[in-house]
Amino acid sequence: MTKTNAIKRLLGGAAAAAMLATGAYAQEVTLKLHQFLPAQANVPKLILDVWADKIEADSEGRIKIDRFPSMQLGGTPPGLLDQAIDGVADIVWTVVGYTPGRFPSAEVLELPFMVEDPRAASCAYWTMFEEHMEDTEFKGVKILGTWVHGPGMFHTADPVETPADLQGMKIRGGSRLVNELLTLSGATPVGMPVPAVPEGLSKGVIDGTTIPWEVTGALKVPELVENHTEFEGPALYTLGFVVAMNEGVYNGMPADLQKIMDDNSGMKLSVFGAGVQSDSDAPARAAAVELGNNIITISDTSEWQTLVNPIYDTWIADMKSKDIDGQALIDQARSLMGGECKGATSEM
Repeated sequence: MTKTNAIKRLLGGAAAAAMLATGAYAQEVTLKLHQFLPAQANVPKLILDVWADKIEADSEGRIKIDRFPSMQLGGTPPGLLDQAIDGVADIVWTVVGYTPGRFPSAEVLELPFMVEDPRAASCAYWTMFEEHMEDTEFKGVKILGTWVHGPGMFHTADPVETPADLQGMKIRGGSRLVNELLTLSGATPVGMPVPAVPEGLSKGVIDGTTIPWEVTGALKVPELVENHTEFEGPALYTLGFVVAMNEGVYNGMPADLQKIMDDNSGMKLSVFGAGVQSDSDAPARAAAVELGNNIITISDTSEWQTLVNPIYDTWIADMKSKDIDGQALIDQARSLMGGECKGATSEM
């Protein structure tokens, strides 16, 4: 080896050591992702893990996302969004309706019989979030995705074919609008986060629950109740979700890493999340069929719609008291779902 080559090798080694010492080749950002479902449930396994893995791969390891399921960082599901704001977690996935009235505009897609295609609805949700909610209701937190699940329905100890069958039943609801729907339908609403449903059913605290098919497997609902009531056409209801990130953590990331987060979030994540959740309904339903459970399908929903339609008027009035044009939000959501968002698809 010549003297010149030896010097080059030494300098190269010193440079590499310096780069490693300063973190140029090392991981630059570690993020804590917190959510309320078990790790094996569909949303963490098929959506959040896929999304996080994609970000880690695209950043070539410069972003690492540690996942904390089942509220492992402490607190309760209704407190998740504040955990993102306060920095307890860097990223959270949560149900918007767990904090009733805090994000009123987002409730538009939770109205009864409003949503038929979850992908189109989630496209509309992201579009309307950027226009109406980003700098108002969600100011102070970085929202990375917004979506709704597949059709919400009843899972009950006794069969439910008509609203009269709900009389006297204690049914878990996941948001204030679902609780209003239950009240108008004759049931007694019981508010509880979805992880509490299995215990509530097994102990008789509730006689049934409102959730989509896809999460029933993780909660073992088909083993706890034998009756499931689904609705053809527009869903009885849907719930809205957000993936939220601490704004300061996002703003403190290098621009190129911010771009990786952005490129894998927004509309792309929103439609992807909705699609995966709604596509997971069919296998969960098949599992209930295999158990021999009773599945009731309501083809004519007119009686139900007539009963719960007053929610629209009360919601519009409530929005007006907050200086929000609720009817305009309804009209825009319907226009988007039937127009530019119709047939929306996305893959990670």
